[in-house]
Amino acid sequence: VAGMALDPDPFDAVRRGGTRFVFIKATEGKDHIDPNFRANWQGARDAGLPRAAYHFMTWCSTAAQQAAWFEAMVPNDPDALPPVLDLEWNNHSSCKNKFGRADILEKVRVMLAEMERHTGKLPIIYTDMTFHRDILEGEYFPNTFWLRSVAAEPRERYSNRAFTFWQFTQTGRVSGIRGDVDRNVFYGSEGEWVNFLLTGCDPRALPALQPQGRCLSAK
Repeated sequence: VAGMALDPDPFDAVRRGGTRFVFIKATEGKDHIDPNFRANWQGARDAGLPRAAYHFMTWCSTAAQQAAWFEAMVPNDPDALPPVLDLEWNNHSSCKNKFGRADILEKVRVMLAEMERHTGKLPIIYTDMTFHRDILEGEYFPNTFWLRSVAAEPRERYSNRAFTFWQFTQTGRVSGIRGDVDRNVFYGSEGEWVNFLLTGCDPRALPALQPQGRCLSAK
């Protein structure tokens, strides 16, 4: 949900319509916050919907500046899902900085580390095919991946990158929200979903991550 026009008590309608979780845009770059973030964040919580805040990373300010902005604007709510780092090329931005792959990866890793420090949860990485191909492909990250692929299953577009969430359309409809909305699905079973809610991590990664002190059950 990013800057959507919402009906009265929208998240109650969203939940009644069968939605099980929401990703809510929070911040972008070093100084922008979605004007609806605080209302969306509280509304989803009041409706009992698991929700995650996401930060849209830009390439014209430092990772430290962006992390400080995210931390200032997004509360560390114990009941929230892990935060999301949205990684795309800023093709429609006035920012024209062109960094090399190594520099971009360094910025990404700094931002992920700071988001994890702020929330105590391993962040989710959201990305699209172009950015993944240019920067992330072949790189190891312990993080959960949320992949955008509207024309085919992610395994056909991301070189078999394991994913936990799949954005399968940007023109979906959801009860309580006017207009098009991104739709996403979780990869696994009901039991795996409950496990994710308890740990904040993909259940398949727990044997590797829990010995590091990550992804420990919150309940």
